[in-house]
Amino acid sequence: MTGKIITHITSKILLTSFDTWMPHQKSNASDDLLVKISQGDFFGDSLILLRKLPVDPEAAPKEAIAKINQVQPHAVICAGMAETRQKLTVESQALSGKNCRKTLVNLPQLIAGLPNTEISHDAGKFVCEALYYAVLNYLQTQAKSPIPCIFVHVPLLHPENIEAIAADFRAIVQRLAAKPPV
Repeated sequence: MTGKIITHITSKILLTSFDTWMPHQKSNASDDLLVKISQGDFFGDSLILLRKLPVDPEAAPKEAIAKINQVQPHAVICAGMAETRQKLTVESQALSGKNCRKTLVNLPQLIAGLPNTEISHDAGKFVCEALYYAVLNYLQTQAKSPIPCIFVHVPLLHPENIEAIAADFRAIVQRLAAKPPV
């Protein structure tokens, strides 16, 4: 999977990001990253962006699931900002009380060879985890066919890391679009 070069993507990939939630935040790194990778024509019309979801554990999942039903994507990548992390972190699972949903995507294979990405087993205890759990639960129990879904936490972006982080994120999107590793 690491050596495969994709020249054109025809799959529809739904990407979500969040709005800011603290007064000191000028933007949300998850949204900044979606804007960055959607520039240019590499992905064509394959990317469907659901930007700036409300930072609300009930409203965000409702909007995301409505969009999934509307566009019927081939894969879903939810993204959120993690101010204290240094790399992209792909979440393996989400919890809701004692219930747990795990992504069906083979994460070690998905991120193989990506130097700025690692796997996390803690999606947080707020809106990121609420969104991820609700979307995984919906896709695994109510969707018409299996749709791969991951959640990616994005570190703060700055001139020194944005190109490297964007390169890894593009690779993740390409790999999910080509054939999700399960």
